[in-house]
Amino acid sequence: MLLSAFTLFHVLISLVGIGSGFVVLYGFLASKKFDGWTSLFLWTTVATSVTGFLFPVHKFLPSHAVGLLSLLILGIAIYARRNRHLMRAWGRTFAAMSVLALYFNVFVLVVQLFQKVPFLRELAPTQSEPPFQVAQLAVLVFFIAVGILATVRFRGETLRTA
Repeated sequence: MLLSAFTLFHVLISLVGIGSGFVVLYGFLASKKFDGWTSLFLWTTVATSVTGFLFPVHKFLPSHAVGLLSLLILGIAIYARRNRHLMRAWGRTFAAMSVLALYFNVFVLVVQLFQKVPFLRELAPTQSEPPFQVAQLAVLVFFIAVGILATVRFRGETLRTA
Protein backbone atom coordinates (compact mmCIF):
# COMPACT_ATOMS: atom_id res chain seq x y z
CA MET A 1 0.00 0.00 0.00
CA LEU A 2 2.72 2.47 0.96
CA LEU A 3 4.80 1.50 -2.09
CA SER A 4 1.79 2.05 -4.35
CA ALA A 5 1.23 5.54 -2.93
CA PHE A 6 4.93 6.36 -3.28
CA THR A 7 4.93 5.09 -6.87
CA LEU A 8 1.91 7.25 -7.67
CA PHE A 9 3.64 10.28 -6.13
CA HIS A 10 6.80 9.56 -8.15
CA VAL A 11 4.81 9.20 -11.38
CA LEU A 12 2.84 12.39 -10.75
CA ILE A 13 5.92 14.53 -10.10
CA SER A 14 7.55 12.98 -13.16
CA LEU A 15 4.58 13.95 -15.32
CA VAL A 16 4.50 17.46 -13.86
CA GLY A 17 8.23 17.74 -14.59
CA ILE A 18 7.73 16.61 -18.18
CA GLY A 19 4.73 18.89 -18.75
CA SER A 20 6.40 21.94 -17.25
CA GLY A 21 9.58 21.06 -19.14
CA PHE A 22 7.75 21.34 -22.44
CA VAL A 23 6.44 24.77 -21.40
CA VAL A 24 10.03 25.83 -20.61
CA LEU A 25 11.20 24.38 -23.93
CA TYR A 26 8.55 26.43 -25.73
CA GLY A 27 9.87 29.48 -23.88
CA PHE A 28 13.39 28.79 -25.12
CA LEU A 29 12.15 28.52 -28.69
CA ALA A 30 9.93 31.63 -28.42
CA SER A 31 12.57 33.70 -26.56
CA LYS A 32 10.41 34.02 -23.46
CA LYS A 33 11.27 33.33 -19.85
CA PHE A 34 8.68 31.52 -17.80
CA ASP A 35 10.24 31.83 -14.36
CA GLY A 36 7.48 30.01 -12.47
CA TRP A 37 7.32 27.17 -14.98
CA THR A 38 11.10 26.95 -14.99
CA SER A 39 11.25 26.60 -11.21
CA LEU A 40 8.49 24.00 -11.30
CA PHE A 41 10.35 22.06 -14.01
CA LEU A 42 13.70 22.13 -12.24
CA TRP A 43 12.45 21.15 -8.80
CA THR A 44 10.01 18.46 -9.92
CA THR A 45 12.70 16.98 -12.15
CA VAL A 46 15.14 16.96 -9.24
CA ALA A 47 12.44 15.36 -7.08
CA THR A 48 11.78 12.74 -9.76
CA SER A 49 15.45 11.78 -9.89
CA VAL A 50 15.83 11.71 -6.10
CA THR A 51 12.67 9.70 -5.46
CA GLY A 52 13.76 7.19 -8.11
CA PHE A 53 16.55 6.14 -5.75
CA LEU A 54 14.09 5.42 -2.94
CA PHE A 55 12.46 2.38 -4.54
CA PRO A 56 13.40 -0.94 -2.92
CA VAL A 57 15.98 -2.53 -5.23
CA HIS A 58 19.09 -4.47 -4.34
CA LYS A 59 21.42 -3.64 -7.18
CA PHE A 60 22.50 -0.70 -9.33
CA LEU A 61 20.21 -0.45 -12.37
CA PRO A 62 20.40 1.54 -15.62
CA SER A 63 17.67 3.78 -14.18
CA HIS A 64 20.08 4.73 -11.38
CA ALA A 65 22.69 5.78 -13.95
CA VAL A 66 20.10 7.95 -15.72
CA GLY A 67 19.07 9.42 -12.35
CA LEU A 68 22.66 10.28 -11.45
CA LEU A 69 23.29 11.87 -14.85
CA SER A 70 20.05 13.80 -14.57
CA LEU A 71 21.00 15.15 -11.13
CA LEU A 72 24.43 16.21 -12.41
CA ILE A 73 22.86 17.96 -15.41
CA LEU A 74 20.22 19.61 -13.22
CA GLY A 75 22.94 20.80 -10.85
CA ILE A 76 24.67 22.56 -13.73
CA ALA A 77 21.38 24.05 -14.94
CA ILE A 78 20.47 25.33 -11.48
CA TYR A 79 23.97 26.77 -11.02
CA ALA A 80 23.72 28.55 -14.39
CA ARG A 81 20.35 30.02 -13.43
CA ARG A 82 20.88 30.86 -9.77
CA ASN A 83 24.57 31.67 -9.50
CA ARG A 84 25.46 32.86 -12.99
CA HIS A 85 22.08 34.49 -13.73
CA LEU A 86 22.09 33.08 -17.27
CA MET A 87 24.69 35.65 -18.33
CA ARG A 88 26.68 35.10 -21.50
CA ALA A 89 27.46 31.42 -22.13
CA TRP A 90 25.63 30.40 -18.96
CA GLY A 91 22.29 31.12 -20.65
CA ARG A 92 23.04 28.64 -23.40
CA THR A 93 24.44 26.18 -20.88
CA PHE A 94 21.19 26.44 -18.95
CA ALA A 95 19.11 25.86 -22.08
CA ALA A 96 21.19 22.85 -23.15
CA MET A 97 21.18 21.25 -19.70
CA SER A 98 17.44 21.84 -19.27
CA VAL A 99 16.65 20.23 -22.62
CA LEU A 100 18.93 17.30 -21.77
CA ALA A 101 17.21 16.83 -18.38
CA LEU A 102 13.82 16.89 -20.10
CA TYR A 103 15.08 14.34 -22.64
CA PHE A 104 16.13 11.98 -19.84
CA ASN A 105 12.65 12.23 -18.30
CA VAL A 106 10.96 11.54 -21.64
CA PHE A 107 13.40 8.69 -22.32
CA VAL A 108 12.35 7.07 -19.03
CA LEU A 109 8.69 7.77 -19.82
CA VAL A 110 9.01 5.82 -23.08
CA VAL A 111 10.70 2.95 -21.24
CA GLN A 112 7.92 2.90 -18.66
CA LEU A 113 5.20 3.05 -21.31
CA PHE A 114 6.68 0.04 -23.09
CA GLN A 115 6.86 -1.81 -19.76
CA LYS A 116 3.43 -0.93 -18.38
CA VAL A 117 1.04 -0.42 -21.32
CA PRO A 118 -0.08 -3.87 -22.51
CA PHE A 119 -0.31 -2.93 -26.21
CA LEU A 120 3.19 -1.49 -26.20
CA ARG A 121 4.58 -4.33 -24.08
CA GLU A 122 3.30 -6.79 -26.71
CA LEU A 123 5.10 -4.84 -29.44
CA ALA A 124 8.43 -4.87 -27.60
CA PRO A 125 8.46 -7.29 -24.66
CA THR A 126 12.25 -7.10 -24.17
CA GLN A 127 12.62 -3.47 -25.32
CA SER A 128 15.09 -4.56 -27.94
CA GLU A 129 12.50 -4.86 -30.72
CA PRO A 130 12.15 -2.31 -33.55
CA PRO A 131 9.03 -0.51 -32.21
CA PHE A 132 10.86 0.41 -29.00
CA GLN A 133 14.04 1.34 -30.85
CA VAL A 134 12.14 3.50 -33.34
CA ALA A 135 10.26 5.26 -30.53
CA GLN A 136 13.47 6.01 -28.63
CA LEU A 137 15.24 7.11 -31.83
CA ALA A 138 12.37 9.47 -32.64
CA VAL A 139 12.55 10.96 -29.13
CA LEU A 140 16.32 11.35 -29.44
CA VAL A 141 16.16 13.02 -32.87
CA PHE A 142 13.40 15.36 -31.67
CA PHE A 143 15.40 16.43 -28.62
CA ILE A 144 18.63 16.89 -30.58
CA ALA A 145 16.81 19.14 -33.06
CA VAL A 146 14.91 21.24 -30.52
CA GLY A 147 17.90 21.23 -28.17
CA ILE A 148 20.13 22.79 -30.82
CA LEU A 149 17.42 25.28 -31.75
CA ALA A 150 16.69 26.17 -28.12
CA THR A 151 20.36 26.62 -27.31
CA VAL A 152 20.91 28.87 -30.32
CA ARG A 153 17.79 30.97 -29.68
CA PHE A 154 18.05 31.28 -25.90
CA ARG A 155 19.56 34.52 -24.66
CA GLY A 156 19.15 34.36 -20.90
CA GLU A 157 19.99 37.95 -20.07
CA THR A 158 17.86 39.51 -22.86
CA LEU A 159 14.66 37.47 -22.73
CA ARG A 160 11.42 39.14 -21.82
CA THR A 161 9.47 37.65 -18.95
CA ALA A 162 6.12 36.16 -19.94
